[in-house]
Amino acid sequence: MPPRIVIKLGGGLITDKGKMKTFDEGRMENLAKAISNVADLGFAIVLVHGAGSFGHLIAKKWDIAGGLESSISEEQGKAVNMIRSDMRELSNLVASKLEMEGLYSESFPPSQWAEGTGIEFKGELGMFERSVDQPIPITFGDVVETGNEKQFGILSGDDLMLRISKDLPSVTHSIFLIGDAAGVMSAPPGEEGAELIEQWSSKSQAKAKHDEEIDVTGGISLKIERATMISECVDNVWIIDGRKPERILELIEHGETRGTRIVYG
Repeated sequence: MPPRIVIKLGGGLITDKGKMKTFDEGRMENLAKAISNVADLGFAIVLVHGAGSFGHLIAKKWDIAGGLESSISEEQGKAVNMIRSDMRELSNLVASKLEMEGLYSESFPPSQWAEGTGIEFKGELGMFERSVDQPIPITFGDVVETGNEKQFGILSGDDLMLRISKDLPSVTHSIFLIGDAAGVMSAPPGEEGAELIEQWSSKSQAKAKHDEEIDVTGGISLKIERATMISECVDNVWIIDGRKPERILELIEHGETRGTRIVYG
């Protein structure tokens, strides 16, 4: 059974989160090259990507994460369909850049196979258990049915990362790639005194903030929480700068890189 690596491409990394449906082709091309290098090392790869400007802006406007609200149900219904369509479009754009590097993939939209939100969502994960000679499975944060009075909600890519990393066999690395910092910072990126936290554990006292004006699923705080849970059973769990994709290969080959390692305990 080949070693498996699960990689999250943050929405803010592959899109401009402030501009509607703006895909960053250059960044994704660089990421695809790095992912190709990982594949050449014999790793089975699972990709999860965020929504960025293909999902968060509309979801925020119509409070899709909160579920059905009767006073705006018609508008919410249209928004749900639009988000799902836009996320498939984004996933196809990611796949097209992988194909340029000779990597073939298959997309699995959660709205087609998952129910519920959070870490207890229901859904079979067997389609992500691929060998190295099969297409790379891709999935993403999406609007899913909840099976209750809310009717719908957002299943975060970070919750997908947790379940895939913990439930699939032979996962050696679980890597969250972000687009605005070297890793987890002691203060919001760009603020005076913000320094990289090189190691984070469940006992860490520092707090992380996310952009509540844009993020609808918890931002960096949720990533840290889910990454910490993953570290219970996966040795190499990292949050690193996806603008420097060469660090993925550096981590795999040398066991260290610049970023934040998440450890349990």
